[in-house]
Amino acid sequence: MKLSAIAAATLTAVTAVPASAEISDGKVKIGILNDQSGVYADFGGKWSFEAAKMAAEDFGGKVLDAPIEIVTADHQNKPDIASNISRQWYDREQVDSIMELTTSSVALAVQGISKSKKKINLVTGAA
Repeated sequence: MKLSAIAAATLTAVTAVPASAEISDGKVKIGILNDQSGVYADFGGKWSFEAAKMAAEDFGGKVLDAPIEIVTADHQNKPDIASNISRQWYDREQVDSIMELTTSSVALAVQGISKSKKKINLVTGAA
């Protein structure tokens, strides 16, 4: 069920690009930011990254003829680490959307950054 939710969220974010929009760097880059080494690792971890890759492949691997790229990182359940990763992804690595954010404290931290950067983030599992 969890993997289905992540796959559905990935497709939702990918299809949210308006038909008249331009892809800024020639690809749609989605970041899966989750706990890969702590208490929530079994809840999503590397498996949600795999689910997102499979969803992008099932979607055809492209949006508006631009390839979809999925990246991942471990936030270690720490808002400061998640904030640093999200800033780096948005500012330097041209990530268009960040997903999962399993822990509430992490989700709130990244949500503020996403809002200020006018980016999309989808939270899965945080209360």
